[in-house]
Amino acid sequence: MALEGMYRPRHTPREKVSAEIATDLRQYSIDAQHIAHAFAALHGLHGTDLQALVAVMDAERIGEPLTAGRLGEHLNLSSGSVTALVDRLERAGHLRRERDTVDRRKVYLRYAEQGAALAVTFFRPLGVRTDEVLDQFSDAELEVVHRFLAAMVRSMSHHRDEVRAARPENGRARRQ
Repeated sequence: MALEGMYRPRHTPREKVSAEIATDLRQYSIDAQHIAHAFAALHGLHGTDLQALVAVMDAERIGEPLTAGRLGEHLNLSSGSVTALVDRLERAGHLRRERDTVDRRKVYLRYAEQGAALAVTFFRPLGVRTDEVLDQFSDAELEVVHRFLAAMVRSMSHHRDEVRAARPENGRARRQ
């Protein structure tokens, strides 16, 4: 599709609001990246380090802690790159390794208290702002917003996976 086709005038109310939503999502993504980069720079982290910390935090939140292998799949990194990443984050006090109590061969990645405290301090003002926005919506409206965002996340994840699969070397980065 030609670039001018992407920016054609929107005539119907649905087309207009759809375009506005797409613009808002792009801007939200850009602003979130700026905030993430600021946190990473402040604490000597790489972009991939921050992605790893978010993945570990999200996995813990839903009660399914990540192994290094699953983290590598999530980040599309080789096992060597994941080992270096986890070692670096563990040395910096952001992550810790924890053996499974049932299967001692399994090692889970957990957010370390020191790293969690840094994240809470940095992101607390954003959390307050987020709560203020959420308070402006009814429970029913939030359910619709959640359903929409969950569908958008699934759509983006599928597209990401297709892009990864189309890259050389099965989408794995050569060096991280």
